[in-house]
Amino acid sequence: MNAEPINKELYNKLIAAGITRVTLNFSGGSDEGYLDVTIEPHLDPGDEAVRNFIKEVEDWAWSVYGYSGAGEGSDYGDDIEYDLVNKKVKTSEWFMERTDHILDSEDLVIEDDAN
Repeated sequence: MNAEPINKELYNKLIAAGITRVTLNFSGGSDEGYLDVTIEPHLDPGDEAVRNFIKEVEDWAWSVYGYSGAGEGSDYGDDIEYDLVNKKVKTSEWFMERTDHILDSEDLVIEDDAN
């Protein structure tokens, strides 16, 4: 996933509040997209101002990324980290996949129902 530019007004608000980093953790795989937003420094999530910042970041992220979460049932995700101080963005993606491990074969035992 490519990183989208951050809204200047949102950027200015976050910097003014002392927030140095915003991370968007998108996940999906079962036809629903999810987003977890973290900010640094880690501020009290019970604080109304912090909740408002997170909500504003979530609203912005959903509007520019439109993450659907569509998939065949295997979990996957995209993480986007905005370093607001150094003006850098890092992206990464992850996914879960089925891995089969072949075990040793055994003799088939057939029970006799007569006994």
